[in-house]
This record gives sequence, structure tokens and C-alpha cells, in this order.
Amino acid sequence: MIEGFERLYNSTVSTYTYSMNHSTDLPSPVEMAPEEFDGGTVVVCVILGLSFLIGAPGNLLVIWTILRHVKQRSHTVLLILHLAVADLLVLITLPLWIYSLAHYWVFGEAFCKAMVFMINACMYSSVFFITLMSVERFVAVRYPFASAGWKRKKALDKVLLVLWTAAFLFSIPVIPTQVVGIDSGEEHCLYRLYTSVAQELGCVLLETLVGYIIPFFILVVCYGCLCSRITQMTFKSKRKSTVLIASVVVVFAICWTPHHIGNVLSVIILAIEDSLPQAADNLESVRNTMTFIAGAMVFISSTVNPMLYMFAARSFRSSLRDTGIQKLFRHISSTSQVRALKNCPL
Repeated sequence: MIEGFERLYNSTVSTYTYSMNHSTDLPSPVEMAPEEFDGGTVVVCVILGLSFLIGAPGNLLVIWTILRHVKQRSHTVLLILHLAVADLLVLITLPLWIYSLAHYWVFGEAFCKAMVFMINACMYSSVFFITLMSVERFVAVRYPFASAGWKRKKALDKVLLVLWTAAFLFSIPVIPTQVVGIDSGEEHCLYRLYTSVAQELGCVLLETLVGYIIPFFILVVCYGCLCSRITQMTFKSKRKSTVLIASVVVVFAICWTPHHIGNVLSVIILAIEDSLPQAADNLESVRNTMTFIAGAMVFISSTVNPMLYMFAARSFRSSLRDTGIQKLFRHISSTSQVRALKNCPL
């Protein structure tokens, strides 16, 4: 999934990816002579910097609030906690990316592979947790007795462990393909090196199917079935928590769709580059044009979620009973108000 960020960088810096249909000899990823950084790189750094400055404290606030103030945690609160952890782990890497964009990579290839692997795993985890939140809401609303039984069995902890494990397993393919490229004597952790078209195609399809198409299908089915029930809910807590999770899902769709459209274009380019080279070049231009939006929005998605919780906090406080999610929103709202008062000039 880091490819979205790489493409964002690559739209201002020429890159190299190898596939067997271009050459039969595996070259070393050196001497790739990018163009000088221009205004586009500055825009990238500003976007990533704002994402870090807003998203990292926001997710830390959510994590601290849940661990400190919410002792009896509902399924929704636990999923929000794990989602905030995954988002935070993604965002804390942004200073390194910004430094690498503005200067060069100084931490070696092993750390480059490890960091990209961690980012991919956390992004997969975020997608899985958002999907599970929707499934949990669907079960809670449509089959409340079954949901109660599931909660008593404490099965969620096992499901979360499985999802974290799956996220790390699905991220393994980035380890052999992520390399440190050298240009003008400076290293950059922004390159993918594929040994064949089949390897590149497999990586792109895996990411798009597991990280977007399958989860998005589940989200659409769950909320399609819930649409008719949301307005009929008599408990405001259920209705508003469902609307909150729906908002998280909408943000997920908005932020991730451009990136995966780019992946689909990559697959099409690979399929037609030999038979229709001109069409492939045109699609490549389209993909490069949209990479600014796609790459930025991948990281913005990790920034927006805590802002949704803070916004929801103000409307939830007066309508929810003394539940785990109510405590979460109450403390988030109180903390944000205290910070706002401290920042106001007298």
C-alpha cells in the first residue's frame, strides 16, 4: 500500500521498476538520476507534515482516553482502539518519509524494508478493523441475541489477533520487492524492484483484492442491509454509533478509491503495454496525473478517523447512556475542550 505514497513521489521524481518484459538481465537499482525536486515535492511534504501534526496527536488522544478512562470496553470501543493504534503506527513514520523526500535515506535497506512492511501491515489492519466494525454493527442491529452471545464468549480478542496476523502475512510480498535506489550518490527508500510481470501483477492484485474490493463489498452489503433499520432504531446510542461507523466507512471509501483506481490502471497497463504501447503510455500519464491525490489521501485516511470521533463526541454526550462508547466520547470531548481553552488568549 505504500505504493500510493511512492507514486505521489514518483510524479515529480522519475523512478525505475524492473520487469522481465523489459529486460532479461536483472539490473542493480542504481544511477536512476531523478529530476531536481520541484514545487510538487514541497506540496507532498506539506500534506504529509499536516497529516502527522493532526493525526498523530488525535490518535494518541483516542488511545489514551480508552486505556485511561474506559474500563468496560464494548466491541465498538475495542475496534476503535485497535484502529487508532494501526493509524498511529502509520503516521509516526511520516517524519522519516518527509526527511527522505527533502534529503535522502540514511537508514539502510534493511530498515527501509522493515518500515514499508510495517506501514503495509498497519494499513491492511485499518481496512480489516473498519470492515469488522461494520460487520459487528450489522450483527448487533439485525441479530442482537446472537451478538450478545458472541460478546459473552469474548471471541473478539481472537478475531483481532487473527486480523493482525493476516495483515502482517499479506504484507510479506513487499519485503523482497522494496529496495533502496541510488541517484546522484544519494539513497531513497522509494523504489520497487519486480523480477517479473507476474510478480508485479500478483502484488498489485493481492493489495487491491484483499485491501479494497473484498472489504468494500462486505461494507456495502452490511450497510445496505442496515439502511432500512437505522431510522427505525429506538435507542439513540445504537443509531448514532451506527452512523459514526458509517462515516468511518465513507471516509475509507473516499480516501482509498483513488489509490486502487491507480492499481487497476497498473494492471491494465501491464496487460496492454506490448500490444497497445500508445494506449499504455496514455494510461500511464493518467495514472501519474492522479497520483498526487491518491498518495496523499492514503495517509489522510489515518488522520481523519480521530477527528470523526471528536466531532461525534459533542453530539453523543447528551444522548448516550453510561456505556463504554459514551465514556470514550465524553472524555475525548472534555480533553479537546480543555486544550482549546488553554490555547485561547486571555
